[in-house]
Amino acid sequence: MRLYRKFRQYLEAKHLWDVFTYLFFGGLATVVNIVSFAVAYRNMGLSWPISNTISWVLSVLFAFVTNKLWVFHTQTTNRLGLLWEFVKFLVARIFSYGLDMFTMWLIIDVMSGNDLIAKLITQVLVVVVNYVFSKLFIFTSPRRDRQ
Repeated sequence: MRLYRKFRQYLEAKHLWDVFTYLFFGGLATVVNIVSFAVAYRNMGLSWPISNTISWVLSVLFAFVTNKLWVFHTQTTNRLGLLWEFVKFLVARIFSYGLDMFTMWLIIDVMSGNDLIAKLITQVLVVVVNYVFSKLFIFTSPRRDRQ
């Protein structure tokens, strides 16, 4: 626990704690995305667009909860505030879903690439785009004290 505190203090001093937690939980969301895509596409025999959509929905729900609670620590005082935060999150994720689908199409259908390699490449792009949207436009309410 002592090592964790030192690590956290170091990252907070460098203003990198949010980036670290985003990458950690973003990595977990990426695992949710890739595993659910592989199960739907390879095991269930669904098309890659349907599989990608299923994996997107699951990872978006996972990412909203983790980003709100453990990355950006935003507080909403009422249901309307929570709904507005979710709508902004969803709009940004729809944009990155378009990027995801386009890149998957380009690699799988146009370039005849491997589906899981395509998924990994798209997830790197999506994580970067989603962080910028989340940090600048979505989770912008005052942060609670995390001490």
